[in-house]
Amino acid sequence: MNSKKFFTNLFLSIAGLLLTLSAPSGFANEHQGVQILKQLQVHGFLSQGYIKTTGNNVFGHSNNSGSFDFREIGLTASLRPLPGLQLSGQLLHRRAGEGSDGGIHIDFGFLDYNFINMPEVELGVRLGRMKNPFGFYNDTRDVPFTRPSILLPQSIYFDRTRNLALASDGVQLYGESRTDWGNITIQLGAAFPQVDDKDSETSIFGHMTPVRGELKSRLSYIGRILYELPDGRLRLAVSSAQLNVGYDPSQNDIFESGSFRFSPLILSAQYNAERWSITSEYALRYSRRHGFGNPRLDQSSTGDSFYLQGIYRFLPNWEAVLRYDLLFANKKDRNGKKFLAASSHPAYSQYARDLTVGLRWNITPSIMLSTEYHRINGAAWLSPLDNPDIDSAEKNWNLFAAQISYRF
Repeated sequence: MNSKKFFTNLFLSIAGLLLTLSAPSGFANEHQGVQILKQLQVHGFLSQGYIKTTGNNVFGHSNNSGSFDFREIGLTASLRPLPGLQLSGQLLHRRAGEGSDGGIHIDFGFLDYNFINMPEVELGVRLGRMKNPFGFYNDTRDVPFTRPSILLPQSIYFDRTRNLALASDGVQLYGESRTDWGNITIQLGAAFPQVDDKDSETSIFGHMTPVRGELKSRLSYIGRILYELPDGRLRLAVSSAQLNVGYDPSQNDIFESGSFRFSPLILSAQYNAERWSITSEYALRYSRRHGFGNPRLDQSSTGDSFYLQGIYRFLPNWEAVLRYDLLFANKKDRNGKKFLAASSHPAYSQYARDLTVGLRWNITPSIMLSTEYHRINGAAWLSPLDNPDIDSAEKNWNLFAAQISYRF
């Protein structure tokens, strides 16, 4: 049984057992069960986006004519059958080009047992499928209302290879210390990343196809430490992980049995005032491919990324965003010239510089309209699934996005 089925079945089994134990037999306990179900909270959201680009494709065939293939629908439920126990889950339908081609998936689903909960300290454990605690935005990146823009900074939060870093199946310990000088939150996890999709194949093999074998999820580790002032003005975080993936070749495969390791380190900082916020994150991304029997694939590299973002709330329901985003696939080859010499592919496929300007209108607490414009130099964050011929990608290109979102 693979890790996905194992943790899904484990979650459902434990949830059923705990609900049974929390509602003993008899009329009184039938009443107790009804009271528990009354605590069930259900929320959801849906959004429809439009993407238009020049020269390259993002989230479908967006070049020139534009694309409506960017759609997100989520349904979230939570239940607290016992004072220290909470069950949470979310189903997600996401359409965003070839990397996310629809269907309904378990975005997250976990048990949260809080065995210490006092005003000054909190300690607990989560079991199931959880969002990986990367940076400031990965935990809630699928909910449009929690993103600072339609597209998150692609230097840190890749949409072209999102699934490998999005969520994992495993266990996570968390704790929080609250004092007058600030709050410290720590999350430490051991889990199996999601790798059974085309998106993960792209993360590892890029344009090197065909992939005939099967990726295998291996035990991985992740953690984040976050410091925040009591009033929320200043937030600082350090995130790190070691994501491990194996590869089992098929008969007559062009690749041998290999392994992939991805180890990002993310430093995050944010300052919040009454009407404006400034956020910046820097990442070092080490990756290593080993044992595939292909010199072009069996390599290691360290890339780095950075963005600086400002948000200004100039009216109660209006806010503007300005961001400059930098991505380098290899920090020792920032201009891509070494890559060009070794592969004959464009040097600009190894970097991306993105200037973004956006506007958001919160029409009501439940309805939001967003628009944004990107001026991009480079093609490093283009999806190979939507752009199979990297040699024909445009070096300088534009992206316009609009999105309407509803939540309940």
